[in-house]
Amino acid sequence: MDPKFIRNFSIIAHIDHGKSTLADGLLAYSGALADREKKEQFLDNMDLERERGITIKAQTVCLTYKSKVDGETYQINLIDTPGHVDFSYEVSRSLAACEGAILVVDAAQGVEAQTLANVYLAMENNLTIIPVLNKIDLPSADPEGVKKQIEETVGLDCTDIIHASAKEKIGIGEILEAVIAKVPAPTADRALVPRALIFDSWFDAYQGVVILVRVVDGIIKKGDRIHFMATERDYEVLRMGKYTPFPLPVEQLDAGEVGFIICGIKDIRDVKVGDTVTSVKNASVIPLPGFQKVKPMVFAGIFPIVASEYQNLKDALDKLCLNDSSLTFEVEKSLALGFGYRCGFLGLLHMEIVQERLEREFNLALITTAPTVVYRITKTDGTVLMLENPSGMPNETQIAIMEEPYVKVTLHTPTEYIGGLLKLCEDKRGQQIKMDYVTEKKVIIEYKLPMNEMVMDFYDRLKSITKGYASLEYEFMSFEEAKLVKLDILINGDPIDALSLIVHHTKAVNRGRLLTEKMKELIPRQQYQVNIQAAIGSKIVARETLGAIRKDVTAKCYGGDISRKRKLLEKQKEGKKRMKQIGSVDVPQEAFLAILKVED
Repeated sequence: MDPKFIRNFSIIAHIDHGKSTLADGLLAYSGALADREKKEQFLDNMDLERERGITIKAQTVCLTYKSKVDGETYQINLIDTPGHVDFSYEVSRSLAACEGAILVVDAAQGVEAQTLANVYLAMENNLTIIPVLNKIDLPSADPEGVKKQIEETVGLDCTDIIHASAKEKIGIGEILEAVIAKVPAPTADRALVPRALIFDSWFDAYQGVVILVRVVDGIIKKGDRIHFMATERDYEVLRMGKYTPFPLPVEQLDAGEVGFIICGIKDIRDVKVGDTVTSVKNASVIPLPGFQKVKPMVFAGIFPIVASEYQNLKDALDKLCLNDSSLTFEVEKSLALGFGYRCGFLGLLHMEIVQERLEREFNLALITTAPTVVYRITKTDGTVLMLENPSGMPNETQIAIMEEPYVKVTLHTPTEYIGGLLKLCEDKRGQQIKMDYVTEKKVIIEYKLPMNEMVMDFYDRLKSITKGYASLEYEFMSFEEAKLVKLDILINGDPIDALSLIVHHTKAVNRGRLLTEKMKELIPRQQYQVNIQAAIGSKIVARETLGAIRKDVTAKCYGGDISRKRKLLEKQKEGKKRMKQIGSVDVPQEAFLAILKVED
């Protein structure tokens, strides 16, 4: 197809503003699905996405649409993107493959935190943005107020804003016509050397690695030998096609088009998202600009419950990294949990989703430790250490400066919840940057917060204080010096390295006391007494004792001398002592995540 009849665009929005429903509407309107194939959230094909009602993976679909205005047939490549802050990397990858974006804003809720974040991402990629007001059929919708809000906070011209309701199929045709009229056609020269950008990939048990590409220059044909520039590997194209939304085989992908390529790649390390694919015969030497590699901000240990599952966990993480390249992992050994992996995530929801995907898609039984952030330590000898795991913290005498990461948190909230939010941010050692009243009923608050306070229970408390109305967006600011200490949890005198955490010195004692109390509730009682202690260095700051399950050994002694009973009790005491020396305490999964549930 002539490039002037191709349009590539993404749908961007805050979580729960109706992106997936709009994508369903576009599929139905363009005739991509038969009535029997239609279902809600069609592009959200993961069980997790359907259960939680969120988009986790960006999905692409190629639509054929005949314009009502000029009568021409167009090929429209739509990419539905996630809305949650933890999946912003998915959004940035999708935007790199597009020329335009539809910005969906809920007519009842207005501009939210992630709306702004996604708009700025689209602007950085120089995309044409088409604003759409969704859910205009709701009784609480305020189209004029939200339109004014978009103009003031986002800075977009909303004179021709499209009023739509994806659920009621209102405005779908206008959106498709606006995409054709406003989104520029791809600049594509098919005579040039073939170059294509890999913007997604996943592993298929039967076909090997499936790569999703946007062809920028030239033509890639079935049977061609292609070269992966980053990994310097060559493969033959065995199959290629487009999702319409079901896989449709094609013989070639031309410049400007989006599609999938299968080369029978079994080694998943040969493919990297963001890499450039070119032809072996007529190779390009200039790779395409990829997209910025994001750095994980939250780290947690993932360990198999059964030690023999260690290799399966490695294979599962390898396959997941292919599909989610923002996930990082490295080998970790814990005295309490054995061998596992230290994984890096973009946020808490990302961590939750990865754990659930590992358990469901790969049938693994896992223990996940509480999340921590990365700290920067300058040692007395001048070396700089990036500390991801509290158990690797050097001795206090070796530390010259210890710095923690700070993030800029942007909160969008109705005005009645301001007091509760300000108190929450102050409790978390936050410093207010600014507060702007967007309308009489809506305010934007910006705070500078230590990230280790944010990964604990900040998001849950934010939602409970504001009854779910507030939204949150955050970005890394800098590392700043702080007085931090390592808090160890000891069970019967043995430190459990997977339960260690780094806290601010002002909160250490209180956090230790609350943690030991929580551990006492969660650890099952044993045949012997269990001592649970919190320590900073060699100083014990809190202690709880879990009593033993005790059999009444004196029950059979009726009457007689008291010394008989004493003898039996002494014998039992010796047995318990022996048991304690060789016994090990089973710490349940809930205990490792108790750190998150503790409120100071």
